Amino acid sequence: MALPVAFFAVFFAWPVVSIVDRGLRPDGGWRLGRIGETLARPEILDVLGFTLWQALASTALTLLVALPGAYVFARFDFPGKSVLRAVVTVPFVLPTVLVGTAFLALVGRNGLTDEVWGLRLDTSVWAILLAHVFFNYAVVVRTVGGLWSQLDPRQEEAARVLGASRWTAWRTVTLPALVPSVAAAALMVFLFTFTSFGIVQILGGGAYSTLEAEIYRQTARLLDLPTAAVLTLVQFVAVGLILAVHARTVRRQETALRLVPPERTARRPRGAGQWALLGGVLLSVALLILLPLGVLVERSFAGPQGYGLGYYRALGTLDESGTFLVPPLEAIGNSLRYAVAATGIAVLVGGLAAAALTWRSGRAGRAARLVRGFDALLMLPLGVSAVTVGFGFLITLDEPPFDLRASWILVPLAQALVGVPFVVRTMLPVLRAVDERLREAAAVLGASPWRAWREVDLPLVWRALLVAAGFAFAVSLGEFGATVFIARPEAPTLPVAVARLLGRPGELNYGQAMALSTILMVVCAVSLLLLERLRNDRTSGEF
Repeated sequence: MALPVAFFAVFFAWPVVSIVDRGLRPDGGWRLGRIGETLARPEILDVLGFTLWQALASTALTLLVALPGAYVFARFDFPGKSVLRAVVTVPFVLPTVLVGTAFLALVGRNGLTDEVWGLRLDTSVWAILLAHVFFNYAVVVRTVGGLWSQLDPRQEEAARVLGASRWTAWRTVTLPALVPSVAAAALMVFLFTFTSFGIVQILGGGAYSTLEAEIYRQTARLLDLPTAAVLTLVQFVAVGLILAVHARTVRRQETALRLVPPERTARRPRGAGQWALLGGVLLSVALLILLPLGVLVERSFAGPQGYGLGYYRALGTLDESGTFLVPPLEAIGNSLRYAVAATGIAVLVGGLAAAALTWRSGRAGRAARLVRGFDALLMLPLGVSAVTVGFGFLITLDEPPFDLRASWILVPLAQALVGVPFVVRTMLPVLRAVDERLREAAAVLGASPWRAWREVDLPLVWRALLVAAGFAFAVSLGEFGATVFIARPEAPTLPVAVARLLGRPGELNYGQAMALSTILMVVCAVSLLLLERLRNDRTSGEF
């Protein structure tokens, strides 16, 4: 646990605490009255209200749209199912900046809806909600559909034999079994939308702001650290309460389930109703997921002189606007180098953390409480503002022995913070499934702990390790909230470059943003397809 604890203490706790400390103690004395003063401001109340409202609305809309898809992927067998499953997962590994860009190309200025119907939604709340559904669709399909595909259908059939209607059998047998997974999916969607930044930044048009976007505005534009510190505390407390309530309520619903292999539950649709449901899900996937991505690609080729590679060629040249110090195309190499370094850090730190949680999970008393606290610590980066972390890097890591502000490693360190939780959650179930007696037998035969891990654990978990590395790579590639603060002007990442281009007027900048976004989408999609190949023989119930 030593290295993961040190990593989080230096690169997470220290920057976040420093931001809050500078905001609430500007002259060395605590000014807790700032909390009440800030929360009483009408514009801050509007931000808090909109953040909560849009998160609840996005969660409800995502469940409404995605639960039928979860059922179709769990219970139906149809041609192209595995490919379509990979396709619907692509948005989840895309950067939020790219998601916003895709919907900007669909519903924004000169977008598809603007050209066909003269309708623009890029400054409306509907664009934000639809983009959140696009981004989180796979969360519900993977989390709920994975469990649904392993529920034994004979239990529901037995209820039907005993006289229950189809609806009653589903409500009394299947639904209670699905409640924990539905709650888990709803929690993840709510957290992702509650801390939404890139999507709101691009599609909100300044008319809408979430807590995350407001923290960025207060720190980067207004330099108002007290307000940013208060909003960071509010976000942290809110996420903590949500996680605590979820843990207490869902734990009471969890029961032992009879699970069967997914291939035993899937069958071809029967009857007009099931074929209509399959058709409806395929249509919603086409409109909600494929259409925005397709319009994004189309806009990257549609130049003023017709279709061509003009915008892509322009990425290799340096314009005179001063948007970049280097050609935008160099952002591709920067992002790949940063993501590889961040993946290495995340796998090292997350792998050690998962191993520590596994080895100590059976202890009782003080050790068990220590492990539970350590496990919670690993998840905190997903609930704390990445903007706060990025700005905290700038004000803390500027003195020896951690004078890193001029070093390239600063970006991978920030990206690794987000990748570690994915590594831990991917590797932990597999490590816990390893029979402890195998390790004990290796120790009895004289193997050192390192050799026992190399000879016993590694052959069993190497596939999970590769999957964890893939997730960390995809997440690092698309990280934006912290990177936007610390990426050096001469070495921007792909998400930062896209945001800069969208922030500049002119058709050329817009076209280059579409071209860079398409490149980023292709890189993320290739990473995801490689992940799917690694996961094809693992339990589909894992997200």
